[in-house]
Amino acid sequence: MYTSRRNLLRLAGAAAFATVALSACGSDDDAPAGETVSADDVTKALTDGGELLIWSWDTTIKPAADAFMAKYPKVKINVVNAGTNADQYVALQNALQANKGVPDLAHIEYYALSQFALQKQVANISGFGATGLKDKFAPGPWNGVTPNGGVYGLPLDSGPMVLYYNKEVFDKHSIAVPETWEQYYEAAKKLRAADPNVYIAADSGDAGSTTSMIWQAGGKPYQVSGEKDVTINFADAGAQKYTALWQKMIDEKLLSSISGWSDEWFQALGNGTLATLVVGAWMPSNLVSGSPNGAGKWRVAKMPQWEAGGNATAENGGSAMSVMEASTRKALAYGFLEYLTNGEGVKTRIDNGAFPATTADLNSPEFQAKEFEYFGGQKINELFAASSAAVVPGWQYLPFQVYANSIFKDTAGQAYITPTKLADGLKAWQDASIKYGNEQGFSAK
Repeated sequence: MYTSRRNLLRLAGAAAFATVALSACGSDDDAPAGETVSADDVTKALTDGGELLIWSWDTTIKPAADAFMAKYPKVKINVVNAGTNADQYVALQNALQANKGVPDLAHIEYYALSQFALQKQVANISGFGATGLKDKFAPGPWNGVTPNGGVYGLPLDSGPMVLYYNKEVFDKHSIAVPETWEQYYEAAKKLRAADPNVYIAADSGDAGSTTSMIWQAGGKPYQVSGEKDVTINFADAGAQKYTALWQKMIDEKLLSSISGWSDEWFQALGNGTLATLVVGAWMPSNLVSGSPNGAGKWRVAKMPQWEAGGNATAENGGSAMSVMEASTRKALAYGFLEYLTNGEGVKTRIDNGAFPATTADLNSPEFQAKEFEYFGGQKINELFAASSAAVVPGWQYLPFQVYANSIFKDTAGQAYITPTKLADGLKAWQDASIKYGNEQGFSAK
């Protein structure tokens, strides 16, 4: 898929991106910080034309750029894959520090965006007319581009969570599809008892999955106020719901230790030895390409709830496109950005496999009526759209989330491979993140 969880998990190079300075990065002299762009500026820029450099690993950007250039012949867009997530962020920091080769627009995931915004490396496009687009996007993605009240990009995609399950495996063992997390735990035990080769899921410890589960449970471990004040607490009620359940899953060996996104993992999803996934709506094409033997066997259901009859979900993954503060072509860049994320480019991207963040597309009859052969002809977009509307509001990421995620394995992740309890591992993650934040000049507690 254009932006898979495989990419999201690649943290190689994150350490090189770890240092956060509480000061602005120097911009090009022709692009002063705080510059605003009017609708007339954008219209003129599109008419006059010019060149744009875009950094993105999303393969749906190029066809949208081609369509844009056909519409505006004087515009030339060069789309470059400078690496995936953390690798690109390192390259981006290097270009910013050298003040050379900085793109006009960059693909940045929601969890990393506040870090770039804090350093004033991405433009606050509030004054470009972006604030008026709030209702065009689902709440979760919009929250992701608006840290500290500014607008630092427009949503490209989103990852509302659902339950993917192997219907053939559940039917074979006469196990009902779980509607609550307690039922999920019971289903995990039944599967292991029925066939010791089958696990309900694999989990060897992942920062994004952990925080998404806590998010759905109503936890708010990260609280950020202004540019410096940070509170981290992995012991609130939501976090405790998650740790209580997941500790039982770990203790009773109900989770496979297969590493996610490995060949073995895809094989297990295809042959029925892994029976579920609880991830974002971007997953289907990954199953199609990675586990072709699962075709016709898999289905999608609502994400299990912490309370019976509940209707709460969370985001898992997703990303934005941002105008770089160093760009000298902000009006032209914004013109393409709006086309890409809220204009004709959205359909081009959906046609090429993207999962939208725009409410109009999520709610369109055409989008929701699409049947997926891999999922037995199921109209899975209906469930994705419903999940998007049920995302728990108020989630925040740290202004140094890239670094925090990079140390998850050495802290909370120890609960999966040592006698360390998950709650203690999360406390270690909390403490290490607070220590780092204070070292970087934040007021963290």
